[in-house]
Amino acid sequence: MTTVRRAVLTLPAAPLGPDNPLPALRAPAGAGAHAVDPRTLAELPRDMARGIGRDPLRSLLPAPVRDGYGRERTPADLDTIVIENDRLRVTVLPGLGGRVHSLHHKPTGRELLYRNPVFQPAAFALNGAWFSGGVEWNIGATGHTTLSCSPLHAATVRAPDGGPMLRLWEWERLRDLPFQVDLWLPEDSDFLYVGVRIRNPHERTAPVYWWSNIAVPEDRRVLAPADAAWHHGYERGLSRVPVPVTEDGTDRTYPLNSTHAADWFYDLPEGRRRWIAALDADGTGLVQTSTDPLRGRKLFVWGTGRGGRRWQEWLTEPGTPGYAEIQAGLARTQLEHLELAAGAEFSWLEAYGPIAADPATALGEDWSAARADVERSLSGALPRAAVDAAYTTWREEAADLPPEEVLAAGSGWGALEVLRGGFELPGTPFPESTLGPEQEPWRELLRTGVLPAPENGATPLIAPLVASPWRDMLETAPADPATEYQLGIAQWHAGDRAQAVRSWERGLKEAGTRWPLLYCLAVADREDGHPERAADHFTEAFIDHEATAAGAETATGPGPTTAGPDDDEGRTLVATALGREALDALLAVDRPDRARALWHRLPDSARRRGAFRLIEVRLLLAERRPDEARAVFDAGFEVADLREGAEVLGELWQRFTDELLPDAYEFRMRPS
Repeated sequence: MTTVRRAVLTLPAAPLGPDNPLPALRAPAGAGAHAVDPRTLAELPRDMARGIGRDPLRSLLPAPVRDGYGRERTPADLDTIVIENDRLRVTVLPGLGGRVHSLHHKPTGRELLYRNPVFQPAAFALNGAWFSGGVEWNIGATGHTTLSCSPLHAATVRAPDGGPMLRLWEWERLRDLPFQVDLWLPEDSDFLYVGVRIRNPHERTAPVYWWSNIAVPEDRRVLAPADAAWHHGYERGLSRVPVPVTEDGTDRTYPLNSTHAADWFYDLPEGRRRWIAALDADGTGLVQTSTDPLRGRKLFVWGTGRGGRRWQEWLTEPGTPGYAEIQAGLARTQLEHLELAAGAEFSWLEAYGPIAADPATALGEDWSAARADVERSLSGALPRAAVDAAYTTWREEAADLPPEEVLAAGSGWGALEVLRGGFELPGTPFPESTLGPEQEPWRELLRTGVLPAPENGATPLIAPLVASPWRDMLETAPADPATEYQLGIAQWHAGDRAQAVRSWERGLKEAGTRWPLLYCLAVADREDGHPERAADHFTEAFIDHEATAAGAETATGPGPTTAGPDDDEGRTLVATALGREALDALLAVDRPDRARALWHRLPDSARRRGAFRLIEVRLLLAERRPDEARAVFDAGFEVADLREGAEVLGELWQRFTDELLPDAYEFRMRPS
């Protein structure tokens, strides 16, 4: 019989640390890595070009940036939920985006996924912290979901066959949509079934993005039912190439045949069964298949170049095997978004399990024969009709069933949206009991029309809400500085930048504590092409926070006298975030003297961090002290939140030497 139970997994883990306290007013820092240049875009099929251009993110709001993690790992206990039958044991991490950590096939003793032996966050999610391995559920926008390292709601539900099923659900805040992921193991089944549903409860069309991301060992061959793929690299191109052998004569279905990191989006013909498989040298491995709405299939490779290998080490333990990713999504490529009509839903069923093919055929040079052999094996193990029937039964009989035993709690944001909108969402309750301190000010605004006044003269950095109904409430609320601050954030997110600036400037006139508003104005200056003024505002924000943290009142009027967390750790967190922004802005406009003065005012703990050692190199170079800049590199440092595709380390190195960049700093993912 299938069972669902709680368990604990102990891994070497780097703590996530606190979120960045500043509102995420800018688009994701790594968005350029997934962009397509305009000339290429004009040459693509019209529907693909429309999907790529549909509703790009203007900012990360209302999600926070998660950059508080480091690189020091110690053993930690992670809560898990284990789904098990006689054939498979599935380990899920409900507190980390519902990630499937392990898919263990009992009869063969094989681990079907790449299972990361550590938990090491890195800056790959849209909002920062992400980790590699397993199967992750990516919803929101192009990239890894903001929920990568966040808890989901989890509970048991009756599966379509009457056994227990694990339901995961949450409210995705970038696109303001609820979703659910149902996982179950039919008795005696070699396949994990996963039913997914995304709903749009609003009276407007919503952009939708979904990719199930599956990590597998990289010493595999990846097969899918396609003769062509859309190739996307870090050169911002997108071109249709043959599969398996590209124009240069290389068989790209073997991840280790690629030198540089790249995406290969398989162009699956209409009417063909959707599947993708990763097979080892004996023809066995993992297969993923689905109902037709999950249209896309992808292979991502890190490549064998120095940058790709360094990233592999960065995400796990050096000396451990590398991995590749096979993925399945709603669109042909991850660069596209679909439209979900008001009141409608997307739903589908996926299946994950072992596959065994004839190695001589599946790994041979005859691509048609290789695909046919894998498809025959899949049909014998799990017929297409069985997947379609399982979907129908799940959708009609199980998807709306209420949870039975609650196993884990997610955030209270869904409960707040249900309270505001009165939404009926069978199967995914967001009860008021899940509301917490982050939601309480907004609940008060909903109830009274007034954003509550700060207690004891403090202005906590309230987590923002930016959807149009909340913006409307802020516009009619009494206009104190804290409300103007939040209203400006919502207006900025909506694209009304001029009005946002006016709101922040109004708030600044009355604010006792000015730095939150000055920070927002600094971002607006930088985004609008005024770098000198941005540097002034960032510096002023840092100095104002420094003064308020010391208990000084920096302005008169009805506004508060202190801001942000009122303990030493919280004040250091804000000072570190503001200092990083200010130093970056000052160096961007070639003001090393002012940057050096601010550097000395930073908390000692900040100057020791790798991100600030990198800033120190930039500062030393601006001061024409290349030997000392080189010494920082020689002493060694690690920038824990280095972004995917970042090339800054190599660029700085080349400013003072022609020597080969050391492996420890080689993160470049593009060809030279």
